[in-house]
Amino acid sequence: MDRRDTLKSLLIGGIGSGLILTGCQPSPEEKTLLEKPSENQYGRTEKEKAHDAKLLGEKFFNDHELATIAVLCDLILPATSTAGSATDAGVPEFIEFIVKDITYHQTPIRGGLMWLDNRTNKQFDKNFISCSASQQKQLMDEIAWPDDAKPEVEQGVRFFTQMRNLVLTGYYTTRMGIDDLGYKGNMPNVWDGVPQEVLDKHGVAYDPEWLAKCVDQEKRTTIAQWDDEGNLIS
Repeated sequence: MDRRDTLKSLLIGGIGSGLILTGCQPSPEEKTLLEKPSENQYGRTEKEKAHDAKLLGEKFFNDHELATIAVLCDLILPATSTAGSATDAGVPEFIEFIVKDITYHQTPIRGGLMWLDNRTNKQFDKNFISCSASQQKQLMDEIAWPDDAKPEVEQGVRFFTQMRNLVLTGYYTTRMGIDDLGYKGNMPNVWDGVPQEVLDKHGVAYDPEWLAKCVDQEKRTTIAQWDDEGNLIS
């Protein structure tokens, strides 16, 4: 199982306990939503739309920080032959929005980005995004596994864990991420009753009248009618 499949499995297994919340260019649909928060937001109140518009009009991270976030996002969830990367899904933009909306993320995320650059400057004499892919992976291996990490990289471990949670939340709440999971949701189906061999095994059978009313697929769009005593009429 590769890293992406492992993360997907962890995500699916952890859905019951809740998520952390809510190319370097988002898709046209996502870009429209980001630029025009007053549209395409079904169920949002006017107050919520105004709040979103205010946050989207502000900027928290500087260009270097955003570039670092983008690189880190794609190290966590790179593109595959069947799905785009985290940046393809607009995850850096998502993280930028979240830290403005949930402000307690600001200090640990910004501090973690500074820690990354400080660490790579000491190790490789350059900031994180200027490092080679192998150097970036070397640092990720130091902080991606909390149980194996050295005490000296404790801040990096906390930062990476927080970023990984944000990236997974951001990615797998987009259409691209949902498609990557293979999640289809509730789908219309046809049920034609318990198989005959199962009925025979248990010595039971459908009442012919009920069978005609309830399992006839030609009547599947017919709304059931009941009398005052709770008996099915049709």
